[in-house]
This record gives sequence, structure tokens and C-alpha cells, in this order.
Amino acid sequence: MAEMIATRESFSKVLVELGAEDPNIIAMNADLSASTKTDAFEKRFPERFINAGIAECNMLGMAAGLAHCGKTVFASSFCMFASGRAFEIIRNSIAHTHANVKICASHAGLAVGEDGATHQSVEDLAIMRDIPGLKVLSPADDVSARKLIRAAAAEDGPFYIRLGRAAAPVVYPQDAEFEIGRAVTVKEGSCVTLISTGCMLETVIKAAEELAAEGVSARVLDMHSIKPIDEEAIVKAALETKGIVTVEDHSVIGGLGSAVAEVLCEKAPARLRRVGIKDCFGESGKPAQLYEKYGLTVKDVVAAAREILA
Repeated sequence: MAEMIATRESFSKVLVELGAEDPNIIAMNADLSASTKTDAFEKRFPERFINAGIAECNMLGMAAGLAHCGKTVFASSFCMFASGRAFEIIRNSIAHTHANVKICASHAGLAVGEDGATHQSVEDLAIMRDIPGLKVLSPADDVSARKLIRAAAAEDGPFYIRLGRAAAPVVYPQDAEFEIGRAVTVKEGSCVTLISTGCMLETVIKAAEELAAEGVSARVLDMHSIKPIDEEAIVKAALETKGIVTVEDHSVIGGLGSAVAEVLCEKAPARLRRVGIKDCFGESGKPAQLYEKYGLTVKDVVAAAREILA
């Protein structure tokens, strides 16, 4: 059985490592350090940790100022509050000024579970990828999260990094390599392509296994980089397979599915099915129950692939 680690925990570990390596790194939180796991950084480097209180706009405004004073700032809150409450600050104070701020937002999507619709951010990828100059990442597991956060830390400029609350299976070996803007081909296939982002990778891998049992060869791509997106991998999939299924714990409007559709429309028209949340809010419940109700299960991915091949 695969080891289970939440990507917010991965963020916590790599943030402490980065803090030990670089004295210019500052961590900030909006009174949720125990939940976003920045409390580990606070304990290790209290002089470089700022709790802004329940004031996300203030936190990100301060983060922009610190970044323009030469600091690398990791600012953290829940996805709902980081992307929703603080949109204007991210747009004008961070992205527009190319501030070196890494917004590491946790508790994404329906996987938040019992916290309910108010805390289940199913719109954040759409909101964040629309901001000019802001790069958007959505890692699938512990290995990819740690390595992509390191890559973001090494690159000057603003990032939005989407992290999960629930433990996710570790899919990748420790020596796996990741590049911002490049999808990972998890599995080769010639019939249909399944593209996932974030915590949905395990679901997509299982769907590919079910399809293989039916004689269907499914390619699996992990699109951990939403912006910049890997147009080359999408076009290649469109030309080499009979169609594409996108899978995301996010609205089908504006997220991964929309980003892939934009590439296909302009560069390689192909059949597309989007598995995700269909223009509605979530509700309180166990993540598995919510995935069943909102159509984000293995069977839903398999059904979408069958539609492509019909």
C-alpha cells in the first residue's frame, strides 16, 4: 500500500528545509498555521515568521512589501481565502509588481470534506490562472509537492501553489524529476489520454487500470503546472490518441479542463470530456461521499473515456 501524506505536510517539511538553507526566506500565515502546517517553520525560525491574523489582504500586502525588500516570502492560508478574499492584492501588489511571493494555499476542493461549501475552494485555479504573470502549480503527491515548491523558491516571481488537506498516496519515486510548465507522463497509452491535476492522479491511474482490463490503452498525464501549461504534451496527446479526459477537484469552468480546451481549440481540435464539479457548490461530507455525488470517481473517469471512444 502506498504511503499517504498530505501535500500541506510536504509544504511544511520543505519550507523548514528552505528556511535553513536561505536566511532571506520569510513565512507568513493568516492565523491558520496549525492547519496549513507553517507552525513547524514558526517553531524553528520564530524571528522570520509573521502571523498576520485573520487578515489575508494585509498578509499578502505585507508579503509584497517584504519581497520588494529582497526577501523570498511564503504566504499561506486556505485556498478559499487566499484566492478569494485577497484577489485584488495578489493582482495589483504581487503579480503586477512581479513580487517574489509564493502563495502556498491549502485545503483545496471537495477534499476539504466536512468543512463544507464555504471552505471548499472549487474556483481558485480559474481565478489565479487569469492573473497576468502569476504561475499556478497543483502538485499530486508528497514528492511532486516538495520538488515543485523548491523549483518555485528558486525562481524569482510570484506563484500560486495549490495544496491538499487530506493525505494522498505517494505516487512518485523520490528521484522523480519535475519541471514547471512540463507535464509528467505517468503512463503511456495510445487510445485515450487522461489528464489530471492535484489529488486526482490516483483516481486517474486507477481508471487507466480499469480501462486496460477492457483492452483500452490509456495515456496518463499529470498536469501539475496549470500555468504555464504544457501545450506540447496536450497537442501530442490530441494527435496520438482519440481524445482527452481532464480530471480535477475543481470546477470544470476555468480550471484544468478549460485550460486544455483552450489549447485544443487553437492548436489541435480533438474530442474532450471534462470530469470535475459542474457549476455548483459542494457541501459537508466525507471526501469519498462528495466525490461520488459530484462525479469525481474512477467510474466517472472510465465513463468519460468510453464516451470519447464511442
